[in-house]
Amino acid sequence: MHTEDTSDECGCAPSPREQKLLWPALSRRGALGLGALGLATLGALGGPLIAPAFAVDYPSWDDVVRAKSNEAAKQAQVAKIKGLITSLADDVAAKQAAAEQAATEFYVAQEEFFDAAYRAEQLQQQADEQAQTAVDAANKAGRVAAQLYRNGGDDTSLQLLFAGSAAGADDLLARLGTMDKLVERNQAVYAEAVTARDAAQSLSDQAVVQRTERDRLQQVAQEKMVASQAAAEAAQAALETQQSKQVELEAQLEALSDTTKRTVAQYQAGVRAREEAARKAREEAARRAREEAERLAREAAAGGGGGGGGGGGGSGWVRPNSGWHTSGYGPRSVICGNGQCTSGFHRGVDLAAGCGAGIYAAASGTVLYAGWNAGGYGNYIRLEHGGGVGSGYAHIRPGGIFVSPGQWVNAGQLIASEGNTGASAGCHLHFEVYINGVPTNPVPFMAARGVSV
Repeated sequence: MHTEDTSDECGCAPSPREQKLLWPALSRRGALGLGALGLATLGALGGPLIAPAFAVDYPSWDDVVRAKSNEAAKQAQVAKIKGLITSLADDVAAKQAAAEQAATEFYVAQEEFFDAAYRAEQLQQQADEQAQTAVDAANKAGRVAAQLYRNGGDDTSLQLLFAGSAAGADDLLARLGTMDKLVERNQAVYAEAVTARDAAQSLSDQAVVQRTERDRLQQVAQEKMVASQAAAEAAQAALETQQSKQVELEAQLEALSDTTKRTVAQYQAGVRAREEAARKAREEAARRAREEAERLAREAAAGGGGGGGGGGGGSGWVRPNSGWHTSGYGPRSVICGNGQCTSGFHRGVDLAAGCGAGIYAAASGTVLYAGWNAGGYGNYIRLEHGGGVGSGYAHIRPGGIFVSPGQWVNAGQLIASEGNTGASAGCHLHFEVYINGVPTNPVPFMAARGVSV
């Protein structure tokens, strides 16, 4: 598949320095600032604008103790706490809705960019074909002209004048007839060359316009990707805030409403116990995730690295998954699954190793995106490897993303586990390779680097 260096052509593709500015290394909690930026971007791009989070005045337990001795103060605190609980839930719901919309907008923008890139490539290919047709026709016209000269020459009139016999005249008339046919043929060939040349120019002009549109849509897709990641982080931060505050607020509400002799200290002790239980649950989940990652890493090592597939032979590239190749690159029937449908052009290859199987970075690089893509991809990771080359990993299982935006990963490093999210009819990895942001066929690309997919 022919691709062009869009960064050289139009300056639209981000440079390595610009990429660092666009996608800085951030932890999940450190992404709160990026979340605010992304939400502002959403507003600027016509998406829902969520009000920025300001410092909230949560009641202390001393406030609860004081309020219990005064009915009016108690009712005021009850109303305030109920309002805070509602507002936390509303904030989570609003930010989750914004994240869902941002993810959808990212998917749509990415698809529009991919389609525009394909159209630009097809137009340029057609222009190149017409240009070659014009060259071929011009060469043919030259050959006909040479034949015309050999058959006629400058002495034609003299031969006609001194023809001494009918046989000589007949022969000359035949030669003149041949000349007429050659002239007629050459005019047709010339017309063909002119038509092909004009068609090539028209198609080339259209390709230029389409490349400009492609570059514009690429910028939009980049912005939507950043905004989607930021919105997802903001939603996660809102959920974590709700989870950390909800227990205490509900306990304070119970304490204010309690007419028994149960003390505030007992409620505080209950909050601490519930928080401790939640902490242990998080630690247990983290332990299970570590064990899963270690298991997958052991399986990869036993299989020769990179998910057990063919190594890169020193190229720095490895197979991203150990699964069977179940679908290739190119046009195909639309496939629907999980209430979503794919496009009619498959922009990657599918590798199926089974639900929960490891997904590995095909090469070293930086994580540009890690999260939900509300289109056919489902949970999706995108890596940037440098030199305009990137890779994408889709249909990751829920909870199966093991990396964060801005993180550096090594070739063969475990980044996710196989799932069935998005437009998918079964657990598999959808693997894509990008050249200057445009999908290319991963099979020859990886084969050139010693890896079979």
